[in-house]
Amino acid sequence: MRLLTFLRFMRQILKKSPADLEWIQKQGLLSVKLAQIFALRSDILSVEKCQQLQSLYQHAATIPSEDVFANIDTRGPQGFRNAFEWIDEKPLAAASVGQVHKARLTNGDDVVIKIIKSQNEKQFRRDVNRMRRWLKIFLFFSPKLRKVGNPIALLNHVADYTTRELDLTNEIAGANELKGIQNEIKEKFPMPLLRFPKYYPDISNKHVLVSEYIRGESLEDGINAGNLEWETLLQLFRIHGAFLFGIGTFHGDLHPGNCIIDENGKFVFIDNGAICHAPKHVNETLFSFFEHLSKQQLTEAFDALLKMSKADLEGVKLQRYHAKMSEIYENFESKPVGEQSLTQIMMKTVRTAVEKAKADFGEEAFPIIRALMYLDGLVIRTHPDVMLIQSMGPYLEEFRIGLEIGEKDDDGEFSK
Repeated sequence: MRLLTFLRFMRQILKKSPADLEWIQKQGLLSVKLAQIFALRSDILSVEKCQQLQSLYQHAATIPSEDVFANIDTRGPQGFRNAFEWIDEKPLAAASVGQVHKARLTNGDDVVIKIIKSQNEKQFRRDVNRMRRWLKIFLFFSPKLRKVGNPIALLNHVADYTTRELDLTNEIAGANELKGIQNEIKEKFPMPLLRFPKYYPDISNKHVLVSEYIRGESLEDGINAGNLEWETLLQLFRIHGAFLFGIGTFHGDLHPGNCIIDENGKFVFIDNGAICHAPKHVNETLFSFFEHLSKQQLTEAFDALLKMSKADLEGVKLQRYHAKMSEIYENFESKPVGEQSLTQIMMKTVRTAVEKAKADFGEEAFPIIRALMYLDGLVIRTHPDVMLIQSMGPYLEEFRIGLEIGEKDDDGEFSK
């Protein structure tokens, strides 16, 4: 993406009128991925604008039907089509990386075939390299941005998980990794409401993936239908939050289109190709911050973020840091998420921690913050009147005990 194209892209995102989605998609995969992130930023954009951009999750441009089978025949495993009774030419869903077609195997299994759009990878890598060059120049003149909303960290994160998505064998590996963790901790922290699709590795490769057809509704479908219950979102937080804060290995792109609630009420994580791994000090620091915040222990929450700083803050500097944080969180406990978005308040929090305490929120923290942006966007769109952080409190305590987060007390137990 060239500089002038990026500036035009930002104009499409920030203008009050609807964005030209067709133009955004024509600019390539990087443009679509960045637009999907902005789709959750209702603290920056209007609700109507976010809803329009959210259509990019599942309604991206499709491959012409005559090219679908040509793509399968040239890039799929040898004799691929012989495994099927039929393949629907019309896509079931289209996303930025690829598109999905419903099909039936000769053994009667209903499945979906995901096909990578062949033109994506080369253009994506070229666009990322171009943007990285001019961002480095931009950061040379404004180095503070490297620690606050670091655009190169954002670009690197988007580039990393998207590149992994372009190799569909990573979806099977990612699902197996999360499933393995789920089984490993099932005695201490059971997740009976989580499952993953069945995959068919013998007839899949990096360009074509065959997996189980999930009967159910995505979270995006539930939002649009207005039937996504608050308890359902809390259960999702219990699962996803455990991976985020307790384990540090998690689905890196769990937007509303990538989680399906099946006919049995279980969450099915799909598009598992971008698994993120956060360093222990990052996920535990953010866990401690949110745990104290949920208990309205503001001073302890502010102090928790100081672990992200190598500077010894004391005296007047510490007082100024606490004063600014207290200003940000004034009346925090009495405001629902619709009045103060978690994303918006976290951006102010990170900025203050960097400016007043020399905290360093590097590339490692961004995937977790991005995951919380997704959760925040979900709640704002469905239940804007809830107290999000307070509602998270009981689950954060469960993470501490069940996943053994933090330090043990004198009796060798993880304190409540």
